[in-house]
Amino acid sequence: MGLIRRLRVTQRAMERAMLGVSLRDRIRNVEIRRRTKVTDIAQRVAKLKWQWAGHIVRRKDGRWGPKVLEWQPRTGKRSVGRPPTRWTDDIKRVAGSRWIQAAQNRGTWNSLQKTYVQQWTNKISFNYIVICCDC
Repeated sequence: MGLIRRLRVTQRAMERAMLGVSLRDRIRNVEIRRRTKVTDIAQRVAKLKWQWAGHIVRRKDGRWGPKVLEWQPRTGKRSVGRPPTRWTDDIKRVAGSRWIQAAQNRGTWNSLQKTYVQQWTNKISFNYIVICCDC
C-alpha cells in the first residue's frame, strides 16, 4: 500500500511537471489526469500483477514458480496476530481459492482481470482516504 501511494505521488508530480503546473496553482489531480491522459500507476501495477500470475501458473516446464505459489511453510508455532497478507490473497478474493485452475483458461482469466484491477485500485484508494482522514 505504501509503495503504491508513493508511486502515485511521484506520478502526479511528473504529470504536473509535464504540464508545467505547480502545486500552488491548486489544480485538482482529476483535472491534471484528464489533461495528460495517463493511466493510473495503481491500475497498471494491478493489471501487470494479474497477467504475471496467470503466466506463472500456466507454465508447464517444471520451474519453481508455480510450486512456490502453492507452498505452505510449516515452521512450528505461528506468530500472534493476523497473518501477513500474501501475494496471492488479492487474487484469491477475485478468482476464488481455485484460482490456479481458473488461470489455465485464458478467456476466463482475462474476463476476471477487469474486476481485479477495479477492486484492487478501489481498495488502495479507500485505504488512502482512511489514513489521510485519520489525522
